[in-house]
Formats: sequence, structure tokens, C-alpha cells
Amino acid sequence: MKYTRRQQLNRRAGLIAGMILFVSAAMAQQPVVYLTLKEATDSTLANNRDLGLSRLDEKIARAKTKEMDAIYLPQADFSFTALSSNNPLNAFGFKLQQQVVQQKDFNPDLLNKPGASGDYSGRLQVKQPLLNMDLVYMRKAVAAQEGIYQMKTQRTTEYLTYEVKKGYLQLQLLYEAEKVLKEALRSANAMYTFTDNRVKEGLMQKSDALNVQVWIHTVETNLAETASNIRNASDYLSLLMGRPYGTVYSAEPAKPENTELSGASVPENRADFAAMKKAMEASSLMIKSAEKSYLPRINAFASYQTNDYRLTGFGAGSYLAGLQLSWDIFKGNSTKNKISTQQVELSKLSGQLENQQVQSQLELNKTLRQLEDARYKIRQQTAAVENATEALRILQDRYEQGLVNSTDVLQAQTQLSQQQLGKAQAVFSYNSTAAYISFLTSTQKN
Repeated sequence: MKYTRRQQLNRRAGLIAGMILFVSAAMAQQPVVYLTLKEATDSTLANNRDLGLSRLDEKIARAKTKEMDAIYLPQADFSFTALSSNNPLNAFGFKLQQQVVQQKDFNPDLLNKPGASGDYSGRLQVKQPLLNMDLVYMRKAVAAQEGIYQMKTQRTTEYLTYEVKKGYLQLQLLYEAEKVLKEALRSANAMYTFTDNRVKEGLMQKSDALNVQVWIHTVETNLAETASNIRNASDYLSLLMGRPYGTVYSAEPAKPENTELSGASVPENRADFAAMKKAMEASSLMIKSAEKSYLPRINAFASYQTNDYRLTGFGAGSYLAGLQLSWDIFKGNSTKNKISTQQVELSKLSGQLENQQVQSQLELNKTLRQLEDARYKIRQQTAAVENATEALRILQDRYEQGLVNSTDVLQAQTQLSQQQLGKAQAVFSYNSTAAYISFLTSTQKN
């Protein structure tokens, strides 16, 4: 079945109108919540899942540091043992430990064939580390690892702050686009009403009304897409804030921020740089730990033991105490090679830090130039919007007088909408670039 051009346009208009009604119904079912940038940032820093995982890593590192306190603290353990044996040596040893040896126990027949003998012993043993220099430096290295995770948490916080602002600016841009499209739709509807009346009076051609109708459909389609993108941007903000999806947020009006960052530079104590420096410190301490393993270790130990042939008796007790000096003189060059490997890894970390600092400064220089370009573009787009507005006004007046056709007016309307969207995009680019510069130049918080 073939449709005339007018039927095709009406059919397409019906489909677009249905789409807009569907989107509007979906929007109506979702609550629209006004959200400020500060609220979005505070909620993200309080509830973001990635930041929560980073803080858990920090707690794990702190727990590992406390775990290393064992190198200073005593260790104690208790054991209770029940034994039975007819071994001559063990049987006589049981009696010695129980302090019940008599003259008759030296009878050779009894010594050689003692029969089954039992022993119940309880033992308390204490060990006290005294001097283990390799473990001392290992503990310092583990403590430095805790600092690494603290710096990672701070950098994650800075990144999420930047990401929230970028998402919020995107939401502002979409609302600016929606505002421009709604204004264009109002102008187009008014123009269509005027044109349709003139067509009915025979003063204009039908093609003029059809051209305006096509433009209306295009704007309505763009409005539907913008509404969908607003929901997408809102869902992303909900993800950052750790909130359920489905809420549509409205934002503050977008405007260029008063930012002067021309003299900005990458700070040496930025959190990610500080984390790498902490990693170098930990690596250096691990090298010292390996070097100190060449030194002897000194530890104390003591134990108290009770023995009795009865389960509930503790007829005899004895203690044992002493100092132990141990020294690993040669380990097949494993320690030497381990130290060499760690020194190379430390050199690699130093090179990575230097490379990252140079790249960050290069990125900052480029972004500063982009900021100046965005500032210039805002001025240009502001002037372009003023010119396009005046051009449209003149053509609309001439159109109403029958001096130009609808195509000229629609081109002027399209130009105005493009310049308005270009200005909104320039403001977005300026603010998002300024936010990125702030992220690049964040300093470590003590």
C-alpha cells in the first residue's frame, strides 16, 4: 500500500508523538530530585563502593602492620601430653622426670624389662625475641605499605571528586540542550500556526507548512533523545553516589566558573606521587632487611614442665631457660641475589616516578592551553548567539511579510540552535577542563 507524502508525514508524526509520550510517561514515573554539586560530591565520598574498597585495603595494611608487632612481643603456648611406653630408656626417663626413682629401680632386670610405664606432662613454654634486625626493618617496610594505601585512598577520593563534577557538568549540558530544543520547538510551533493559516488563506504554499512540520518532528526527536540521555547521566551519578538507579536529577544552571589557573604546575607531593615514594621507601627498607639477615639473631626461651604417672597429679616440676644465638652464615648466595633483585626493582620504581611526573606536567600544559581555547570559544559563541538571534528575528519579520520562504527561516532557526548548543558545549568544556586541571594539581593532605 502506497502513502502520499502528506500521509507519510502524518504517519511519521504519529510515531514520533508516540515516542515522546512514552518517554514523558517514563519520566513521570521516575522522581525528579534537585541535586547540587556539593550534595553529589558529599554523597559520593560517603557511599561510593570503590572508595569503600580502597578504605578496606587501608585497614588491611594497618592490620598487617600490627601483625608484625609479634617481633617484639613474647609468645607462650601450653601443651598436655599423655604417654605410655615399655621402652627401657623411656620408662626410666619417665621416673626421672616424675622424681620417683628408688634404689630398686637400678635392678638390671627391671631396667631391661620395665613393663609398661605411663607419664602425664603439662608444659608451658615462653619465647621472647630479643634481637632480630632483619625483622625490625621488615616491620618498617610493612608500615610503609600502610602509607601507600593511605595515599591511594586519597587519590581515589580526588579522582571521584573530579568524576562527580564531570558527570554533574554533563547533566547541566543536557538540561541546557533541552532548554534550547524546547525554545526551538516553541518557535517552530508558532511558525507552523502562522504558516498553516496563511496556506488556508492562499497566501503561502503548502510546501512551506510541510517544511516547518518536518523541522518540528526533528526537534521532537532530539528532545526525546535528550530526555533519555538525562536519565543515563542521572543513573551514572547514582552509581557514583552509591544510590539505587531510577532517580532523575535536575541540576543547577550551568555557568562558566571564575578560574585562574594559568600558572598552575604539577605538585611533587601529589597523592599518587607520594604513594610511589612510599613504595620506594618500603622497597629500600626491604633491602635493608635482607642485608640485616647476615647478622646473628638472639632470642630467649623458657619452659616449665610437670610430670606424674597419674592423670590428675603433678608430682614433679622442672624448668628450662636459655638464650639462643643463631647465625645463617651462608645460604648459597640466595640473600645476595635477592638484594640485587630488590635494588633493580627500586631503580625501576624511581624511573617510573620520574616518568609519571614528566607525563603529568605535559598533560597539564596541554590542558591549560585547552582551558584558554575554551574561554575564547565561550566569547565567540556568545557573540555568535547574539548575531544568530538578530538574523532569525529579521528573517521572521520578512517571512511574515512574504519576502522570504520557510527554508530561509528554518535555516536561521537551525543556526541559532546550533550556536546556543555550541555555547553550552563551550561552557561545559571550560568547566570540565578546569576540573581536570584541579585533579592534576591536587596536593597531598597531611
